[in-house]
Amino acid sequence: MKKILVWGTGVKSIEFFENEVNANVVGFIETCKKQNEFKGISVYGIDELWPDYDYVVVANTYSSEIYEECIDRGFNINKFIFLYPLMRQVGETNPEVLKDILKERNYTMYCIQYGRYGESFFQDDLDEYQRKNVRDNFHINEENLWPIICDKYSKAGTMGNYFLQDLWAAKLINRTGAKKHFDIGSRIDGFIGHLLAMDIDVTLIDIREFPGEIEGLHTIVDDATTLRAIPEESIESMSALCSLEHFGLGRYGDPIDPEACFICFEEIQKRIKGGGNLYISLPIGKERVEFNAHRIFYASTVIDYFYEMDLVEYSCVTADRIDYNVDIHKYDQDEHNGNYRYGLFHFVKK
Repeated sequence: MKKILVWGTGVKSIEFFENEVNANVVGFIETCKKQNEFKGISVYGIDELWPDYDYVVVANTYSSEIYEECIDRGFNINKFIFLYPLMRQVGETNPEVLKDILKERNYTMYCIQYGRYGESFFQDDLDEYQRKNVRDNFHINEENLWPIICDKYSKAGTMGNYFLQDLWAAKLINRTGAKKHFDIGSRIDGFIGHLLAMDIDVTLIDIREFPGEIEGLHTIVDDATTLRAIPEESIESMSALCSLEHFGLGRYGDPIDPEACFICFEEIQKRIKGGGNLYISLPIGKERVEFNAHRIFYASTVIDYFYEMDLVEYSCVTADRIDYNVDIHKYDQDEHNGNYRYGLFHFVKK
């Protein structure tokens, strides 16, 4: 059995490690070493003496940076397997060697990254289908091939942050019996779809052009920062799910304005009637801006800015669950590390 080192201790490395491999993992490598052990196995830095190995599997999306580092240090690139593509294939590329070490699940992921579908299970499946098929109209024609190899080991859909936050807000709105709702920039193919299915009339404002029209959805194309198209004290039910954190950063073609989201916080409160409901979600953690993607907020900052409203619920959603009614300071030092946490805020206008 081959001995391998795995370069990386992040999400991609965990996926690789947890898939079946035909090799003995003798260690992990971190570009900037932060720990001595991972998954019960020793972790090594670039400058440390590595244990004896046959191959290094780079299970890391920073393939180009790692490749350049290895070249600078004179490492034998032929002993490296890059799971995520560089500008060209380098290192070990022999399909038989790769299949032997990676086994089918990891090897399929490798083929997806490099577009090598013909070397995956696809060809074997094609041959088997041709042997078994007896219907002339459904005989495989080489001109009609449409290879898809990414689905075999993928999960049946996703239930991540957006899925959970959309359900959270939609359920709360449904329970109020609202028949009209106003939204700022939330997902049409998720949350807005839920509301329309409940026969709730939705007005949606977004700076981007809308893809089409559908019954029950009224659209306003505008910069929502000042909500100038909406009269004050006119809204009973309102939401903004993972949208306000982008305001003023230019990502969606809006003007650069560091205060844009805070201006919108003020304007939202002016538009909601007394007793009206507001549902918002925002990235929560150690407060900062990650330009030009988004801002991350302390929960207390959000609550303090919505001073005209009473907080009914503050919960948090991660990739696989919702933490209900958490302390507002619980995640103040959260660095996320690629797994973003969204704060779910339900307010009622005083």
